[in-house]
Amino acid sequence: MSFNIPKTETAYENSEAIDKLSVKNGLKLLINDQREGLNILNLLIDDIEFIVEKIFSHLNESSHGRLIYCGAGTSGRIGVQDGVELYPTFGWPTRRVDFLLAGGKKALVKSIENVEDDIISPKTLVEKKKINNNDIVIGLAASGNTPFTCEVLKNALSRKALTLAISNNPQGKILKYGALNLVIDSKSEVIAGSTRLKAGTLQKVCLNIISSMVMIKMGNVKDGMMINLIPNNDKLKRRKERITKLINNS
Repeated sequence: MSFNIPKTETAYENSEAIDKLSVKNGLKLLINDQREGLNILNLLIDDIEFIVEKIFSHLNESSHGRLIYCGAGTSGRIGVQDGVELYPTFGWPTRRVDFLLAGGKKALVKSIENVEDDIISPKTLVEKKKINNNDIVIGLAASGNTPFTCEVLKNALSRKALTLAISNNPQGKILKYGALNLVIDSKSEVIAGSTRLKAGTLQKVCLNIISSMVMIKMGNVKDGMMINLIPNNDKLKRRKERITKLINNS
């Protein structure tokens, strides 16, 4: 066996194999493993704080800078999930969010083979999106070695964008292309290699807390409330009315 195999691919050694357990014990194992994984983030608070401050400063200095999420498979979909919520939640302009997903939009709802190994299209995609020094490109890769994501960050970095590489593998190649790096060492999965589990959860949480704190620092939250939310349905219209009344009466 290769000694370079990412920990996310290795067999889980903290329990009997999950398929040997009862359903209840299997569920307990899955829940406990995810909970223990979240403890890793407490060790990364200083790194995450630094990243938040850098992203905020970068976006605050330009009215044109974009948050651009990049990834393949689960990681790419997690990036899209985070980015699309910034407009309805915080009123962050849709023109200032973009995505580079291996396989394109169709990969959001269908697993497409081989696209994560694509190292040809990233340069063209980065040029087409006109990525520049105003932009922030966030690349996520559980293995840290996804060719598509590495190439996107490499090309974005060459165009002076601020790049953030998020890897669940401390030896991930993607870390070479991050002006900012965040290593979430989530180690092995209960189902070996299934990074839609703990690794994906921790990526989601990291993006969630980073983007939320950046939006807070950008002035989109007051007294813990979403003052710039976009009320595009009845529930949100009522919420907007309540928030406006509370803010005006405070």
